[in-house]
Formats: sequence, C-alpha cells, structure tokens
Amino acid sequence: MIVFDPFWRTMKNRGYTTYTLRVKFGIGSDTVLRLQKNKPVSTYTLNRLCKLLDCTLPEIAEYIPDREEDAREKG
Repeated sequence: MIVFDPFWRTMKNRGYTTYTLRVKFGIGSDTVLRLQKNKPVSTYTLNRLCKLLDCTLPEIAEYIPDREEDAREKG
C-alpha cells in the first residue's frame, strides 16, 4: 500500500498546511482529502507536488507492504 506520511512530514517541515495546498498551490480539496486518507492519486499529482514542494518522490509517498498481499504471494 502506498501511504503519504512522508508528504505530511515534508509539509510540516516547510511550514505548509492544507490551506496552503488549496489556496497557494491550487490543489483541489478532493485531492487533499485523498492524500489524507492514503487513497490513490495520479502520477500527475505526485509530479506536481514534488515540483511545488521542491522535493523528491520519497518525500511524498512510501510503499508499505500489505500483509494480505504478502500472504497471497507466499501461498
């Protein structure tokens, strides 16, 4: 599963809030909600976030193996 915990740490380190994302950067509130809930976002959005925050993808998203997927692969 992809999680956006690094994104929120990056935001905090830069002093940005969800308000900053929506108003200053023009990120839609639906996209902000998807990030908050670790829902899928497009590669376009990931690219845009990296550009806006001047960071790399690992500072936005992280892959966490899903236990259920691991069990299927082993079985």
